Amino acid sequence: MPIFVQSTLGMQFKHPEILWALFLLIIPVLIHLFQLRRFKKTPFTNVAMLQKVVAESRKSNTLKKWLLLATRLLLLASLIIAFAQPFSSAATALQEKEMVIYLDNSFSMQAKNNGVSLLEKSVQDLIRNINGEAVFSLFTNEHSFRDVDLKDVQNQLLSLSYSHKQLNLDDILLKANTLFSKSSGTVKNLLIISDFQQRMASNGATSDSTINSYYVPVRSPNLSNVSIDSIYLDDDFSVQSSLTVLLSGGVQDDALPISLYNGSSLIAKSAAKFSATGVSEVIFSIPNTDEINGRLVIADNGLGYDNQFYFNIDRKEKVKVLAISSSNSDYLKRLYTEDDFDFRKVPLDQLDYSSIDEQNTVILDNLRSVPNSLQQILLSFKNSGGTIVVIPSEESELASYNDFLSGFSNTSLIAGVPNRADITSISFDHPLYKNVFERRVTNFQYPKVEKYYRLQSNLPQILSFGNNEPFLVGINGFYCFTSSLETENSNFTSSPLIVPTFYNMAMRSLQQSRIQHTLGQEELVDIPTQMGHDDILRISKDNQEFIPLQQNLPNKVRLTFDENPTEDGIYTIKQKEEELRNISFNYPRTESRLVYLDTENLPNTNTQDSIAALFTYLDAESNIAAYWKWFVILALLFALIEVIIQKFIP
Repeated sequence: MPIFVQSTLGMQFKHPEILWALFLLIIPVLIHLFQLRRFKKTPFTNVAMLQKVVAESRKSNTLKKWLLLATRLLLLASLIIAFAQPFSSAATALQEKEMVIYLDNSFSMQAKNNGVSLLEKSVQDLIRNINGEAVFSLFTNEHSFRDVDLKDVQNQLLSLSYSHKQLNLDDILLKANTLFSKSSGTVKNLLIISDFQQRMASNGATSDSTINSYYVPVRSPNLSNVSIDSIYLDDDFSVQSSLTVLLSGGVQDDALPISLYNGSSLIAKSAAKFSATGVSEVIFSIPNTDEINGRLVIADNGLGYDNQFYFNIDRKEKVKVLAISSSNSDYLKRLYTEDDFDFRKVPLDQLDYSSIDEQNTVILDNLRSVPNSLQQILLSFKNSGGTIVVIPSEESELASYNDFLSGFSNTSLIAGVPNRADITSISFDHPLYKNVFERRVTNFQYPKVEKYYRLQSNLPQILSFGNNEPFLVGINGFYCFTSSLETENSNFTSSPLIVPTFYNMAMRSLQQSRIQHTLGQEELVDIPTQMGHDDILRISKDNQEFIPLQQNLPNKVRLTFDENPTEDGIYTIKQKEEELRNISFNYPRTESRLVYLDTENLPNTNTQDSIAALFTYLDAESNIAAYWKWFVILALLFALIEVIIQKFIP
């Protein structure tokens, strides 16, 4: 195996051991210096002229011998150095190299340059420039290929699909570290091919000094892109609902056609006109009695993935609410209307305990006590995903209540406080009030109570009195008031706060599916259905089908969507062959805004203009310049010089 040695002058030799032969050149030098010639004297009558000729001949002969000696020494030295194979290279050219490539296949790479998408052009340039025999690792936003050569992955690269995921620079470095070896003696080159959107920016993680990062920004000259960002449905009207569509990225005063489809049928068409900020709002009127599998479509030459938006409007499932009540008030019946709720109110002595498992929300309203038999059933109901709301009576038996409440975050009613108190504090960040208030109101007309119970609990406060004692606590399906809501004790039932409070407590007990969901985010959807022991729900679209994570509760099935599905569109939820309902998913719009990083100013990186330029640069870094041919030519030159000396110097 050849040994590579670098000299102090930058010259390197493949076979440096041959250089020891240079010491043999001292032999001809010694022979030349110590060679003794004896001359035989011959008497002659007149030697004056001959002595002069002999002297001149001796001088000429000595010069010729020194020139021949020098020429032969240089010839032999050139041959010896040529056999040692001298060369020069960069400091890392002789080290073993590892190459890992990150190829961005996110949706922003759909942008076109000269009619070809950035991803397609990047794949073509990679195939054209990478060495067919080179071994490398390559990863995208979803796939990894470890220790492969070009023929192993060429077909996969040519058929590479776009992804709604995009790794940031920190994630790319972490992933690359798993593909590099642990050896400290290799040169590790990380090639990042992307459009480098701003959202890829590093979060400040320390870069790895053992990895050489090379950036190749590939971008489109066209930086405009119109996107359908989001939609929302306003169904307050009795006959028509309003579907509002928000778009961004347009040019001021431009009118962009937008179409609304129900399945394959065009049901409405409008034009989006953009403001100076590049945003537009389009409103469609939709009959609120229709079930719609909706699709919004625009025609834009920017990115293609955000030119359509899916949604579906299904028949609403009514939330089942049971009030176990000793109150004569009808405020709960007025809150829970027949349009959205299946509401029943029964006194405790007429309660059918078996009906509790069929409910979504159970309200204990103004009961004097909570029987032990009811406590056990309610605890099981809560553990099965139901919601419980506790409203005590002015004459509650605290021992009975506390025996029940202790099972919920160590909650207990301590003692009655016979003092009037105003409800002055709202926890706007509580999930119960999410998206309820446009702004944080502080000057509303405070509801009041004439007396209340002090409460000890680990549950978060939702509404509080002026002295910071709680009026309402709870989260995740259990809520407890500290005061009776009878009109003799409180005017809370006349306050605007009662509507979002009770409405959301009940609505959250049945996770109604929104009209659209976003891929890659965790989504919970409750499907009211009765399931057999071995039954499962399936999700399908066209020829695709998958089984989501699901929890079988007594009167519903809770579906969790996270990793699946992976494509946008309208999917059908099936129980065996029965179609229960539809559900829509859309790609996140995080890549629609075409704003890029300045890669030239990123630390510890080397930015190249193109993939071809990068591989040319890497080849130059690995290039080895061999000089042995020059030394062979030099040896031939010295041989020619020797012939000339022999012929022309007497």
